[in-house]
Amino acid sequence: MNTSKSNTAHVVSWTVYPTVIIFGLALNFFLLNSGFPLQISAYIPIILGVVIITFLEHKFPYRKSWLPKTSDVRNDAAFMVVVQVILPRILSLFVAFTISKYIKSKGLTPAEYWPHHFLPIVQAFLMVLFADFFRYWFHRASHEWYSLWRLHAVHHSPHKLYWINVGRFHPIDKTLQFLFDSLPFIIVGVSGEVLAIYFVFYAINGFFQHCNIDLKLGFLNYIISGPELHRWHHSFIIEEANKNYGNNLIIWDLLFGTWFLPTDRAIKELGLKNRQYPLDFANQMRTPFIKDIDQDQV
Repeated sequence: MNTSKSNTAHVVSWTVYPTVIIFGLALNFFLLNSGFPLQISAYIPIILGVVIITFLEHKFPYRKSWLPKTSDVRNDAAFMVVVQVILPRILSLFVAFTISKYIKSKGLTPAEYWPHHFLPIVQAFLMVLFADFFRYWFHRASHEWYSLWRLHAVHHSPHKLYWINVGRFHPIDKTLQFLFDSLPFIIVGVSGEVLAIYFVFYAINGFFQHCNIDLKLGFLNYIISGPELHRWHHSFIIEEANKNYGNNLIIWDLLFGTWFLPTDRAIKELGLKNRQYPLDFANQMRTPFIKDIDQDQV
């Protein structure tokens, strides 16, 4: 690698994460205040983030061996569309609507328990903080209780990390996550503007979390659940994988003793103990129901 390219890679590794996150949130704010519809204001920053991350994965990969094959992308794209796009809309439409209707029929007013008068950015921060607390414990339980692990193993099955496989979850696992990180905020009536800010950060940070870019987050590794931390969570070694449960923030891991970032070695193999665990979309719809397919992970 020549000096110029090395210098560029160094600058990218330290600056691209905060730059893209800040730009995405600022663009969302600009579009909303320019009269664009809520969904367009949220999706345009996310799509631009995806374009930048995809380019950088091929230009400055953390590991060339993690660059995906066409078959990898095809399977992960199926998860992204079905589990991350279609399923949440179904859950929001039917589950959230039904529960909200039931609560109203009982004369309850959960909206009064949310600080709607706070600035949207402050409300979004509170969403991240509270949602991550609930997700932390659910995520940790998914590693410690075998009945949940069988579902969650789908997410840990890939042998390499790149942005699109952040969406690899079994639909039942995703539904349970929805109960913790989305449903409570829908019930208390968090505004669409706040949900959009949360969604932009949640999505772009998630793509970075799984990205195959040589990034350095420095002190942010004590705040954000980013790629340097999350790679260890996907380690083949169980004691390393059962760390860094944070979804967006890492502060709950720091508080509850599961923060893990070795400085004396690099991550080695990723994935499950069962190296023959199926990786295609169709088979992974069934693997959680196959007895003992990866019981060694427990």
